[in-house]
Amino acid sequence: MRSRLTLFTSLSFVCPVLWAGGLPTAVLDEVTVIGRLDRLSGTPLSASQGVVTDEQLDLRPVLRTGELLEVVPGLIVTQHSGDGKANQYFLRGFNLDHGTDLATSVNGVPVNMPTHGHGQGYTDINFVIPELVDSIAYRKGTYYAETGNFSAAGAVDMRYRSKLDAPLLVAEGGEDNYHRGLIAASPKIGSGTLLAAFDYAHIDGPWELPEDFRKLNAMLRYSQPLGPGELSVMAQGYDGDWRSTDQIPQRAIENDQLDRFGNVDPTDAGSSHRYGLSAEWAGAVGGGEMTALIYAVDYKLDLFSNFTYFLDPDNGDQFEQFDDRRIYGGDFAWRDTFDWLGRSQELTAGVQIRRDDINKVGLYRTIARERFETIREDSVRQTNYSGYLSAETRWSNVVRTTLGLRVDQFEFDVNANLLQNSGSASDSIVSPKFAVVLGPWAQTEFFLDIGKGFHSNDARGTTITVDPADGVTPVDRVDPLVDAVGVDLGMRTAIIPNLQLSTTVWTLDLDSELLFVGDAGTTEASRASERRGIEIAAIWNPRDWLIVDADLAWSRAHFTRNDPAGDRIPGAVENVASLGVAVDHPSGWFGGLRFRHFGAAPLIEDNSVRSDPTTLVNLEAGYRIGAHWRISAALYNVFDSKDNDITYYYESQLANESEPVEDIHFHPVEPRTVRVTLRTSF
Repeated sequence: MRSRLTLFTSLSFVCPVLWAGGLPTAVLDEVTVIGRLDRLSGTPLSASQGVVTDEQLDLRPVLRTGELLEVVPGLIVTQHSGDGKANQYFLRGFNLDHGTDLATSVNGVPVNMPTHGHGQGYTDINFVIPELVDSIAYRKGTYYAETGNFSAAGAVDMRYRSKLDAPLLVAEGGEDNYHRGLIAASPKIGSGTLLAAFDYAHIDGPWELPEDFRKLNAMLRYSQPLGPGELSVMAQGYDGDWRSTDQIPQRAIENDQLDRFGNVDPTDAGSSHRYGLSAEWAGAVGGGEMTALIYAVDYKLDLFSNFTYFLDPDNGDQFEQFDDRRIYGGDFAWRDTFDWLGRSQELTAGVQIRRDDINKVGLYRTIARERFETIREDSVRQTNYSGYLSAETRWSNVVRTTLGLRVDQFEFDVNANLLQNSGSASDSIVSPKFAVVLGPWAQTEFFLDIGKGFHSNDARGTTITVDPADGVTPVDRVDPLVDAVGVDLGMRTAIIPNLQLSTTVWTLDLDSELLFVGDAGTTEASRASERRGIEIAAIWNPRDWLIVDADLAWSRAHFTRNDPAGDRIPGAVENVASLGVAVDHPSGWFGGLRFRHFGAAPLIEDNSVRSDPTTLVNLEAGYRIGAHWRISAALYNVFDSKDNDITYYYESQLANESEPVEDIHFHPVEPRTVRVTLRTSF
């Protein structure tokens, strides 16, 4: 029998792909692992990249859509507000806030939002329908010519399937007034296939203030042969609205002023939408393989938050962050293989363009979601032009190298409500890449990767001259683009029967860190930094129906410029560990168990205040009834942990306090929760 689980892996070397700007454009090696993990497959550029298939995703208990990204080894996904808001991400010693330095895309269409109302690189994947995800491709580090802005720590591309084996109906229910329904089908229409899906979900959560998070997702994708390739056109729509329970101060819990699931400002809330249209084509052109993607996105976020409560005793500290934009872009890549001077060569060339037309990005002071003061309001035009080349040479059966070069040009045009902060700016960056791979010897390969990457800063910071809060205080402009230089030394091996193992030692230097600012709910550029780390990932396949995987990551992050405040980077998680078990037994029983731990982190620069570690265990078990039905139950936070999803340290003032207090502020993990799923195909 061919077990579904033999395709389940989180390691980097099972199914590498050619990636063009987040778009996995062609599978280099079609890998079908049957029975045992006893041989290396594919030709990855580093030991820190890979593709996770839908088999693994299908057997992971996932509380929130964002947790799908935790299939990336060492990546932690949390939340510090309402579930409709983008998640918080941690990877390679970064507190990535809502996505800075983690480039994320869906079917090649970028998700990160530059110059965003809430945070640079804001990444909200609530519009993704989990059951339709076919694979998640990831690559960590700065070594890939195809990935650009926001990819210093890594890049992730989620790929939707083009069809279903049969129409699908999913009904879910659980505690905290959770219910969800999905219907999807892929009928043949003409010479192609139409994949259609509609997804609705609602949850109140464990919070004293019911979250009342409602989201609607719809997707249409039509695929058909066209010329020497295949064309796929996709339309997607998402609407969500919610009430927020943001982080709360530790002192309010200790003096019994608040419950762990309580709130300070019951009027915090948000709403968002994302409507997208894209078309992609892949096929043979000029003796090689070409991929082309064009896309347009309409996006809006209206978010009300209050992190400091009553520093202003009369009006309170609630603020509104508003973002309304249109995004247009294209991604074109061509690949060819040939022999030159007796050596096998593979050449990849690509061009990418993205334009963000931000109609309004604003920050306002509010009382119970009613504006009474405009801090700043801008319209922004930001354009990114990119070109890249990558050449792989196979010098022998055990030596191959890859040289890459990427060039990016950025143009910023800011029209601010304060004339002094309006203006234009531009910048460019050249990013060289190099990789050498040695092996395999005895089913073992070694990797050395060196590369330069970057992230862009908020366009408003490139033209600013005065503080928008008072219109007088001079403010220094930020560099439009920030260099990141990384090195990976890695190894992967399948020398032990039924076990594959990868290890990586890495470094990353960043010219400017982006840090969270509690009283504004945004990020700002800070000092240069350096990070060092070790990652270990293993996958074991003792039976056709059983897979065990484990990931361990250690990192240390420091500012490199002296400052009396200290050299530690707030929120830089130092240790991450996960362990997973997946079962798909021939008897019909299936399920998954996930252990996830992320360690303590400094909360201020001198390391005198630290967060506590967080450990969670999630469990799901189910049974297949015949060929078309299955029922399962998931238990999240099995041991009812009282740990925190996110922890900050900053100054705030409660209504009964006469002056600000520096304190830990946290958002708790959700308590033990049960959900039941009924799924049928017909």
